Amino acid sequence: MKAVIQRVSRATCEVDGCLVGEVGRGLLVLVCAMRGDESDGARKLARRIAEFRCFPDEEGRMNLSLVDEGLSLLVVSQFTLAADGRRGRRPSFVSAAPPEEAQALLEDFLEEFRGLGLECACGRFGAHMKVELLNDGPVTFVLEVPPKAPG
Repeated sequence: MKAVIQRVSRATCEVDGCLVGEVGRGLLVLVCAMRGDESDGARKLARRIAEFRCFPDEEGRMNLSLVDEGLSLLVVSQFTLAADGRRGRRPSFVSAAPPEEAQALLEDFLEEFRGLGLECACGRFGAHMKVELLNDGPVTFVLEVPPKAPG
């Protein structure tokens, strides 16, 4: 799985003009399930994000995590993170997991955050979403847990 995490002061997600997810200070997580990803990888990435030290301590150093601060996150499924644009002018999405698998992996991903006691809002899988955020920093990271090697 692949994720782009952004430290935010606030973030919202709308579908068809209706608010479906909203958080204050915390993280916006754009996440993509890749071909070959499994449930344990989804949970591992979620835990890594929850414990990733990207929030400032009293001295302004990035030493605190979402869990340390007890903050919220907004998770938005974004299959375009699987895009391969190395050839031509149109991206290829062949490395993205099929929708049914991706949705199940997203549920495992969300469940891990909730199991850690974190408030977790989310977008709507497969919908056209409008995401708005106020990036704090800006602070943005790309994290990935590659699929297990076959065999």
